[in-house]
Amino acid sequence: MITFFVSLLTSFAIGALAHATWQELWLGDVDAGSSCVRLPLSNVPLTNVSSTDIACNVNPSSSSGVCPVKAGSQVTVEMHQQPNDRSCANDAIGEVHYGPVIIYMAKVSDATTAVGSTVGWFKVSQTGLLSNNWNYWANQVLNDNCGHYTFTIPADIEPGDYLLRAEEIALHLAGVPNGAQFYVSCYQIRVIGSGSASPSTVKFPGAYASTDPGLYINLYNGVTNYRIPGPTPYGTTSVVPATTVWPTTATWNTALQPSTVPTIVPTVT
Repeated sequence: MITFFVSLLTSFAIGALAHATWQELWLGDVDAGSSCVRLPLSNVPLTNVSSTDIACNVNPSSSSGVCPVKAGSQVTVEMHQQPNDRSCANDAIGEVHYGPVIIYMAKVSDATTAVGSTVGWFKVSQTGLLSNNWNYWANQVLNDNCGHYTFTIPADIEPGDYLLRAEEIALHLAGVPNGAQFYVSCYQIRVIGSGSASPSTVKFPGAYASTDPGLYINLYNGVTNYRIPGPTPYGTTSVVPATTVWPTTATWNTALQPSTVPTIVPTVT
């Protein structure tokens, strides 16, 4: 018990200085910057899963941009600690913010006006505990890749406007009720394609409970497996934790990381 509380206090002291926000979007290898994100007003995390803020954060800035995305294409969301700081020299989010990265989408009539807490969300990607030898989490993948997390837009979904919800859940304080921290941003996208699939959805708030095993967990007792909260991802499966050391080399070419942030929606051909 003493060890747990020492770890808890240490994590709190370090973590308070290393909060972050999802800020930029990539359409394949095209940098869309912040042109279609509803930027959070601060990097302070959410902790109340019953609040409407859990959908798209607390009164995020509005955006008139809607980024065109081809169904079946790869998209990358990008996280950093401070606004407009894309430097790979800094961790995307504090190292102790161990936890999963999760991506949701919601079909909407107008991405610029849709209210995240009133729409239905389906999960399209998730990464949690990648290795239990030593524990290696999705947030560490972000840090190894300059804040980048890449996933695929389902190829068979209906075309039209969507909200895209990026989330990192930090579990370093989750050994106490409501201790999990949620870092959330919503992007405005328009899917181009000819699909017709309409996946089953969940609501935010509603998809999570504070007592879910993936949100109320003591990391300092050692974790060999981890249940990512929320529904099963549509059309994909989760990575099973490896029993061998996970490679920490970047899969993103960090030498190509830009220093500026585009604000104009790019054209995708």
